[in-house]
Parts: sequence; C-alpha cells; structure tokens
Amino acid sequence: MSRKLRDIVALLQGHVSMLIVMQDYPDPDAIASAAALRDLANAMAGIQCFVAHGGSPGRAENRALAKYLDLTLHDMGRVDTDRFDLTAMVDTQPGTGNNSLPDGIVPHIVIDHHPIRHATRSSAFTDVRSKCGATATILYEYLAEAKIEIDPRVATALLYGIRSDTNDLGREASQADIRALLALYPIANKRALSRFETERVPSAYFRMLAEGLKNAESFGKCVVTGLGQIDNADMIGEVADLLLRNEGTEWTMCYGFCDGKLLISIRTSDISANAGMVARRIVALKGTGGGHDTLAGGQIPLKEDTQSERKHLEKIILRRFRRVLGISDDPCRSLLQT
Repeated sequence: MSRKLRDIVALLQGHVSMLIVMQDYPDPDAIASAAALRDLANAMAGIQCFVAHGGSPGRAENRALAKYLDLTLHDMGRVDTDRFDLTAMVDTQPGTGNNSLPDGIVPHIVIDHHPIRHATRSSAFTDVRSKCGATATILYEYLAEAKIEIDPRVATALLYGIRSDTNDLGREASQADIRALLALYPIANKRALSRFETERVPSAYFRMLAEGLKNAESFGKCVVTGLGQIDNADMIGEVADLLLRNEGTEWTMCYGFCDGKLLISIRTSDISANAGMVARRIVALKGTGGGHDTLAGGQIPLKEDTQSERKHLEKIILRRFRRVLGISDDPCRSLLQT
C-alpha cells in the first residue's frame, strides 16, 4: 500500500460509524466521492457511513445521481454529530464557508481537490491535491489500489463527477484525472450517464435562466448578472458557465441570495488567471471564498437579510470585481442589447 492508503486504513480500523460531510449544495464530484469513501470504509473496516450536507442538491441531475447510487443524503441541521466515531469531509474543507460542519469539530479525514486551508492541517488524515481536477479521481485511486471491486453504479458516478468538474477534461484536468476516466469508462453504465446529462428540469429552471439573461450586463471582457432570491443555489454556477460562452467574454460573475447568504460564482477562460484569488478578494472581511484558476465561488452571510443590505452587498461585490480585474472605468451595457 502507499503511505496515504495505509494511513487512512489504519485510521478507520476499530471504528463503527463515520459521518461524511459534503458542501452545502453538493455536485456530482462530491456525491460520487462520498459514495466511494463509503465503499472504502465498508470494505476496509466494516464502517457504516452517514452522508450529510446543508442546503440541497438543486440540479435535477444531482438528485438523480444520489437516487441512482441509493445514497441517502441527510440534512446537517438534523444530524447529531456525537453519534459518530469519525467525521470525514469530501470535496470541501473546514473553514471554507461552503459547508455546514459545526464550528469546533475537527474532521478526522479531509479529501479534496481545492487549495488546502489552514484549518485542514489539524485533521488526522488529509489528502488535498489542488492539481487534481476532481476529488472523485483521488477516491478512485484509493479503491483501485486497495483492490476493491468498484460497483458499476459507483464507477458511473465517479466518471460523471470527473467529467463534470473538468468539463470533459477540458478544464484543469490532470494526468491522474485522465487515467481514472479511462479506467472507469469500461465499468460505467453509459445509459445512466446519458440520463444524468439530459435529466428533465422544472419550469422554474427556465425562469431563473431567463432572469439571469435579462439582468446580465457586459463591460470590457466581463459579464455579470444577479438572480435575486433563489431556492436552487446550483443555478448560480450554471448561469456563470453559460455566460462564459458569450463571444469575447473572458470573465463572468453570477450571484444570488439563498438560505440567508449572498452566493457568488466566478468563471474565466483565461488559463493564466486565478479565479480563486479574485473570489477571495471580492468577499474579503465579509465572507469566505476560493476555488481554482478558472472557476471559483464565495459566500457572504446576511446579517439582517433586508432589501437595503442586499443592495449594499451587490454594490460592494460589483465594485470589487471591477477593481480586482482593473476595469473600473469600462462602460456597462445590457448583454441582450449589445
């Protein structure tokens, strides 16, 4: 065994139960990684796992993926953390602000592909690889090295998680992601993959999409838009991705209000940029943020959740976005009228 696999197996030994915490709005990478860690813990130590998160998996394909895996997702607000021998985090870390792990709890295990956080270093076991395109790649490697037969459903989920987070290997994919995808593809259920990608969506999806397009404003090589109050936080990232396809656009920012927070998604096609740094500077002293070179996010908790507070925060993040990118003086115009 590699040192990492040996260390995590040693940590799992002698325990009965483990809480696996994902980010508040789990995506395919997080859901697949949680399922894979569950299988690793079951196979290597007979541990029963409980998967939880705050918020909800808003995208229809994410809900379909969890159902396909027969993975029950629990609300962190209803979880008694004292019940569990171990706590793990996948695709997120303590202190990021995008998960609902209670303050004061130091997870025993953290496996993630985002830049490492200071608080993560206090955990007994960490495997944080910011060069990996997906956390699912890391979990695949553990299952493969431990010679655990990967269930076709889990293989399908891991493959989908890698494809989603790397935009089909076109965004920040590493050689490890490519190797994992090639190994998983023969095992995966291709028909199920197709279903996830074409999952039906409610009419509310199109209303939010229309709102984002209506509010979209262009300046320089940037497009920004706000979705207002929403109940599907995943739409923020989806709209930011869509707007980046606009001809001549290199940066997008989409924001919305959900669950008492201002949520922000940032995307860029500039491979030499650092979207994570941009997100951190936009929310500085007010919230938390971070991410990768070409995609990032942030959140700012609302203190009073009044209309005036929301307008004030909107002005702040728009001003900071312009200032960080050095385009404060560029004129602004409606995207749909350009």
